Order: sequence, then C-alpha cells, then structure tokens
Amino acid sequence: MASTSDKSVLLLKPRGFCAGVVRAIDIVELALSAYGPPLYVRKEIVHNQHVVKDLASRGAIFVNEVDDVPPGARLVYSAHGVSPAVRRAARDRNLRVIDATCPLVTKVHLEAVKFAKTHDTIVLIGHKEHDETIGTMGEAPERTIIVSSPAEAEEVEIRGPKVAYLTQTTLSVDETASIIGVLRRRFPTIQAPPAQDICFATENRQDAVRQSAEFADLLLVVGSVNSSNSRRMVEVAARQGLPGHLIDDETEIRSNWFEGVDRIAVSAGASAPESIVQRVVTALNEFGFATVREVEVVEENIQFPLPPELHPVPQTAHFRSTS
Repeated sequence: MASTSDKSVLLLKPRGFCAGVVRAIDIVELALSAYGPPLYVRKEIVHNQHVVKDLASRGAIFVNEVDDVPPGARLVYSAHGVSPAVRRAARDRNLRVIDATCPLVTKVHLEAVKFAKTHDTIVLIGHKEHDETIGTMGEAPERTIIVSSPAEAEEVEIRGPKVAYLTQTTLSVDETASIIGVLRRRFPTIQAPPAQDICFATENRQDAVRQSAEFADLLLVVGSVNSSNSRRMVEVAARQGLPGHLIDDETEIRSNWFEGVDRIAVSAGASAPESIVQRVVTALNEFGFATVREVEVVEENIQFPLPPELHPVPQTAHFRSTS
C-alpha cells in the first residue's frame, strides 16, 4: 500500500455539465432575469438537486404538471422534453412556454414522429419511468414499446412487419449495444435511427471512466440518484472491474471506501455542477488524497443556441462548468 503522499485523485475530463444542461440552466436564469419570478418549471430542469435548489431559491417554482401552473403564467419545459399531450395542456391554459428541451432529445422526438408514419412498431430503448422516455413515447404511444434490458428485448412482441428502434440519450453505450444486438437478431429488418441517439456527452463521460479503470482503484461520480447518465457511469466502471459510488456531494463520502485505495478517479454526470466536484476534491484531500491530476480523454466545445424568447438577454449562467 502506498504512503499518504502517494495517494492521488485522477480528475476525469470531460465531466459535469453538457451543452444541453448549460442551455437549460441558462434558460431558467435568463428568464428570471428578463421576466422576474414567479417562473414555473415543469419537473426538474435537470436531474441535480443542487441546481434545482439554487434556482428555486431565486424564484423558480418546480411543478409536476401543467395543471399546477396558474393560467397565463410563464412555464419552462425541462431539458428532458415533453409529450404532445403536455404541449396541448399548456396551450389550453394559455401558458407562455419557453422550451428548454435539449436539442439532442428533440432529435429523438422528431425521429419518433417520422417512424410512426412509416412503421408498425417503434421499440424505444430506455428506462420506463425516466422523464425523457415518457416524453418521447408520447409522440406515438399507440406504436411505441419501451424495452429496458436485453432480457426484455428477448421477450418483446412487435405489431406488424415494419419495426424501428430509438434510444434514450443517456443510456449505457455497452448495454444499449447488447439490447440492439438482440433486437437485430430477432428482427433482422429493424430500422435504426439515422445517427446514434445516445448523446456525445454521455458517451464521452463513459469513455473517460472506461479508460481510467486500469489506473484507478475507485471511482466517485458526482451526480444525483435520479440522473440516468450519472448512474450509467458507475455501471460502466463496474463492468471494467472498477468499484464506484454515486454521490450528490462531499457529505456522502465514507472513509471505509478508501481501504487499500491509492488512486481515486473522480468524474461528474452531465447535470452536476463543477463547484460540487471541487468540493469533493477538497474533501478527498482531507482523507490524504493530496495530489490531483486532470486526465482529459476528449475535448468538448459544443454549444447550443438559446430559444428566440430569450434573445438577446446578456447573462452568464451561475452554475456553468469551468471544467
């Protein structure tokens, strides 16, 4: 076992906020600046408790459904997207909507609409209770079947000869490939989307975890428990033989994790603020992990434009990652 001075942190990059999350948080912050509170947000704008609490403290009101919003009020859709039924309900209440749906999620919605016109069945690979999957399924609920695992892919029954598949954007790349493999074996003519639906940020963060596995003894992923992409990062590590933990912040770190551990890889899900990552790194220093080395796997420099309702309102996002 190495001495205390040899203990180190491998700070993985890219980590934390993706372009879709930056855009969604910017939208809420800019709308609060431009229009003032109250500003209603359907569901969590992104799946991170620190982000949600901060925005709530500044006037954002998070609701479960549009029926919870007063008629005529201003409403923001979360980054995970919504179904056509939600959009209709918002129109019926004369809500002034600002759409913070991630453009990569919107891409999947458009693919669902297209496939629904030409295919008998759409197999949507995703987690049944996730906000994104619920919204995508709403584009063609009568034609869409959700599949969450290779075992479910083995059992799924399709309607009609023409079948296509789509995926949630925040899945495990490896497990999704296994599910697609089963579907292609069972349904050789199944049509794929024009391009992979799993987003670049999800894949990049999983790749960084995968590549760090041989150099680290433990992985800590900063992210909330309801963050799909954060949970998948821990699962990717486990498949590589690297034990890992998902933590919301430094208060969830446990000293008994560090027995026999010399190198800790630290990353963050796509909705976790960099400020929380730095708090975790500071806490690890108190446990003897004093050396910090940043390990960059791939550079991310993608940005998404804001919706027209917020042009031009100059302001920098409070939570924007500097990693």
